[in-house]
Amino acid sequence: MLDRHDNELTAWDRDHFFHPSTHMGMHARGETPTRIIAGGEGVYITDTNGRKSLDAFAGLYCVNVGYGRQKIADAIAAQAKNLAYYHAYVGHGTEASITLAKMVIDRAPAHMSRVYFGLSGSDANETNIKLIWYYNNVLGRPEKKKIISRWRGYHGSGVMTGSLTGLELFHNAFDLPRAPILHTEAPYYFRRAVRSQSEEQFSQHCADRLEEMILAEGPETVAAFIGEPILGTGGIVPPPAGYWAKIQAVLEKYDILLVADEVVTGFGRLGTMFGSEHYGMKPDLITIAKGLTSAYAPLSGTIVSENMWQVLVQGSDRLGALGHGWTYSSHPICAAAGIANLELVDEMGLVDNAASTGAYFRAELASALAGHKHVGDVRGDGLMAAVEFVEDKDDRKFFDPSKKIGPQVSAALLELGVIGRAMPQGDILGFAPPLCLTREEADIVVKAALGAIETVLPT
Repeated sequence: MLDRHDNELTAWDRDHFFHPSTHMGMHARGETPTRIIAGGEGVYITDTNGRKSLDAFAGLYCVNVGYGRQKIADAIAAQAKNLAYYHAYVGHGTEASITLAKMVIDRAPAHMSRVYFGLSGSDANETNIKLIWYYNNVLGRPEKKKIISRWRGYHGSGVMTGSLTGLELFHNAFDLPRAPILHTEAPYYFRRAVRSQSEEQFSQHCADRLEEMILAEGPETVAAFIGEPILGTGGIVPPPAGYWAKIQAVLEKYDILLVADEVVTGFGRLGTMFGSEHYGMKPDLITIAKGLTSAYAPLSGTIVSENMWQVLVQGSDRLGALGHGWTYSSHPICAAAGIANLELVDEMGLVDNAASTGAYFRAELASALAGHKHVGDVRGDGLMAAVEFVEDKDDRKFFDPSKKIGPQVSAALLELGVIGRAMPQGDILGFAPPLCLTREEADIVVKAALGAIETVLPT
């Protein structure tokens, strides 16, 4: 039972709080639940009603070190007491922001050079777009501005970053996507049109479709290609064999920049510090956010390669100061959280744990679920996994979306004390737990997932 204070908070919530990615009418009318989260420890969160849940999605793929880490809280408090804020414009910095920049570059692929800090993955990708356009203007290529993303990719919720995103939910009634953003085929092997294709053949098909688009648009007009190393919100879909090598060969052929959106994969989630390293990518820009602070404070970044940095310097020498910035860029409290967080990632051995426990978790999930007649695919990499449901496995027939099988399974899972995410545009249950997950905790998730599936889709 909710106490009087919780009832009051719930009423305030429905009357005053505008939630992101929420069915507004149903929530305001009380047709969907309000859950007020009060605390967290390790991989668990607790609400104001005392209900404890194993958070197998790490918030939104972001609480990598787990909840309740005193070291980060202390770093935030100390920075706030000493210097709560100062801007980073015209050469100003703080010890925290400068130190964190060095720590990020020390961990990034060797060809990366500088970090520009923002607050969210969305604003980091907005920065990327502006830098790409600036870069080509400096090089005297004003027509080279189009950016190719992929259907089912997720790159933010702004006007341009929402355009980069290739999911209907983020376009509906927003007049998106906007030019000059284009979308090519998603590397979604399970949903390939030609089922006889091997992974390598499907990867070549994706690269061929990309090259056809570039030639149709004119290579002189295409500036960049952006992709998550592994598709995240679009279904937790690892790239098929050979995908990134084939895509990069096309990009190099036509002098097109590569942006690796590592908001989800940066800082350990795939069992390597960066997903670029994991899949052999050599990006010109890397987008970072979530794992940078484990969401203890909002912070994002654009990591710029040395080659691209040199062109940006040429532009500044010619045009003056770069006219781009946010009030809260490099916020010292957020940077202090980032320093403590990255230290914890190292001290707790979380990159290695993501690799070893992730492999165990995915193997156990596949062993428990793959034989179910309505489980079409169990996939993932590192500490990311997804289960995709089908009406008929042999014919790969999908459920009618109106049945909302994915949300039903997610709700049943929550009743069993585990949080998973119903992914958009499909009946897909996603997992991305904190990187501190143990094998015993992975077993809890697997057992609950099996129970939830059997509740909604009994055999």
